[in-house]
Amino acid sequence: MIIIGEKINGSIPAVAEAIAARDAEFIKNRARMQAEAGATYIDCCASVPEDVEVETLKWMIDCIQEVTDLPISVDSPSVKVLAQVLPYCKKPGLVNSVSGEGDKMDVIFPLIADTKWEVICLLSDDTGIPKNAADRLKVFDKVMKKAEEYGISPSRMHIDPLVEMLCTSENGIETNVEVISTVRKRYPDIHITAAVSNISFNLPVRKMINLGFTVLAMNAGLDSAILDPTNRDMMGVIYATEALLGEDEYCMEYISAYREGIFGPKK
Repeated sequence: MIIIGEKINGSIPAVAEAIAARDAEFIKNRARMQAEAGATYIDCCASVPEDVEVETLKWMIDCIQEVTDLPISVDSPSVKVLAQVLPYCKKPGLVNSVSGEGDKMDVIFPLIADTKWEVICLLSDDTGIPKNAADRLKVFDKVMKKAEEYGISPSRMHIDPLVEMLCTSENGIETNVEVISTVRKRYPDIHITAAVSNISFNLPVRKMINLGFTVLAMNAGLDSAILDPTNRDMMGVIYATEALLGEDEYCMEYISAYREGIFGPKK
């Protein structure tokens, strides 16, 4: 599983305070913790007004790169900001994100076409988030056509089916499972990602919903997730599910992760 560490995001109050105070040690500590916990990428999202977002993201990226060599998931709703910030990263990472909305793909795809950058693609467009799987898959088809135009291979794409709150969605799980499984069948080499915790907003004991959804989604074909890698229960469930799905020969990755203390009793 590709783990995109979510803990450096300005929408989190403690992170917002650190950004406002330019508390570099706080940002560095969160990057270090996620790297040690087994993250594949460190997500970096400022959640500040766009007129100061580039400068803020540059500062945050510098902090992260001082303490880890992991690639960064550069996270902004503005493709103009993303385009300006990518050069500050020392190595190719993950663009978070584009969608079928407006000209977002036409801004980002040419910039990363001849690079090793990967990209998260949301299955939404100018109409918003489609309500059913069939319409999300229509957006997916448009995304893949555009990626092909720019020579971006499926293996560099992380398709986000857009997980919504379970408690307000009539058929959210069915929709996500159908989208994930269909995308996986069509493109075996593509990545499929999700912000796992979105599923449990406004529900008690959210971690239980998050854990259950992760297993269901992985069974459908999810192989990338935006989550908290320091959540040892979540990491244990991910390694266990990979083993149960036959994706971990002789359970070697599961055993190794346990020995390294990524999950299980703290050592």
